[in-house]
Amino acid sequence: MKPRVSVIYWTLALIGADILAVVLATLIAYYFRFESNLVPVEEFHPLQNYYGYLATLIVVEPIVLAGNGLYRARRSISWIDHVYGIFTSTSVATAIAIINSAVLWRDVSSSRLMIGLAWLLSVTLVTIGRFLAHGFQTSVRRRGVGTERLLIVGTGEPASMVLDRVRHSPGMGYRAVGFVGETADVSIAHGLPVLGTLDAIGAIVASHQIDDVVVAMHGLSEQQLFELVTQCSNEKVNIKVFPNLFQFMTSGVNIGDLNGLPLISVKDVALRGWNLTLKRGMDLVGSTAALVILSPIMLAIAFLIKLTSPDGPVFLIQERVGLDGRPFPIIKFRTMQPDAEKDTGAVWATPDDPRRTRIGSFLRKYSIDESPQFINVLIGDMSLVGPRPERPVFVETFRRTIPRYFDRHREKAGLTGWAQVNGLRGNTSIEERTAYDLWYVENWSLWLDIKICLKTLWVIFKDRNAY
Repeated sequence: MKPRVSVIYWTLALIGADILAVVLATLIAYYFRFESNLVPVEEFHPLQNYYGYLATLIVVEPIVLAGNGLYRARRSISWIDHVYGIFTSTSVATAIAIINSAVLWRDVSSSRLMIGLAWLLSVTLVTIGRFLAHGFQTSVRRRGVGTERLLIVGTGEPASMVLDRVRHSPGMGYRAVGFVGETADVSIAHGLPVLGTLDAIGAIVASHQIDDVVVAMHGLSEQQLFELVTQCSNEKVNIKVFPNLFQFMTSGVNIGDLNGLPLISVKDVALRGWNLTLKRGMDLVGSTAALVILSPIMLAIAFLIKLTSPDGPVFLIQERVGLDGRPFPIIKFRTMQPDAEKDTGAVWATPDDPRRTRIGSFLRKYSIDESPQFINVLIGDMSLVGPRPERPVFVETFRRTIPRYFDRHREKAGLTGWAQVNGLRGNTSIEERTAYDLWYVENWSLWLDIKICLKTLWVIFKDRNAY
């Protein structure tokens, strides 16, 4: 089955599953409220009273979900955003159904408990349905069903990064076919064939039945990109551009005006004024709650550290660089042997690092060694979310070699960050990590902080770069 045909069938299946979910939610809520005898019934309502509500919901729910882009084919997905979209869409659809039921169907005697329970169950069942559907889709994609043929433009490091991400994410449903090179001198790159040069991309797309093209050749001129799109215009192919890490630091441009003169904003500073108060309030509440909840666990960890490595202290106090480049003492549980850097100086930790203590490897794997940093958050040295702080020796090196690196210090350092929840922690690309940090600084919102905190809870258990 062709990928685009399978997308149509998949969308119809999702719509059917969503409709089934809201119908089941309404029937279960009705049963609980009026027929289960679990709740006292003062006035019995026949099921027919809710036909208007249910009919409206069946029509409106898919429309609102579609309006929020929840039927759009996506190769990667943020479940936090997805669940939030389901919550808001179902809430809007339920409100419309209630109003329509009262106005059009003249039903003003609906049970608030029953409607409220139906709404909650609708959110839950639609979400469960999406989880199951996504799991099934990922499973069949791993088996090669419904995959799309991918052509990568470029053969350098950016192209290698794209290929590596595709190979490590088979559930996304891409099968890399090959590369388009700058010259005809290279026939193989990164284990795949170079199918030709940019001048022949139209013929390559047609002859190899390409579904998606990812442009990962930095330095292309506007004219070259235009010609690329023109050559592919006769083919039903999606074209995406993998940008230079420092070419686009924001999520997009905002168009405004200066008294009628159009202006394009490419950089904004979000964390100013009232937003700083909101963020600090979240830090105080979050760090206080975490320290209260985690204090028994932290006490047990301190005991185990002393038991397994009695020669050193429980805590490691290390200087890091924070807001406006000011140093501050960061607090961590000690995971290395005493004087671990005596002979080497400041170095990155490595997989199977021999300097780690017996319990240290476990603490580092699940980031438990970072938990005392809630104290840094509470006293104001750090925030719950922000660019991760580095040691002064590394900061001095990076600021000389990486454009705009020091801009990440315009905000407080964080216990977790946008780069970390996207797999960039430990000994990973500093350039890419910096780009993610700058994007966070320029696109901050309270919801983004909440989203990062929730994603952190998931990433802790699957991060391969924690060592």
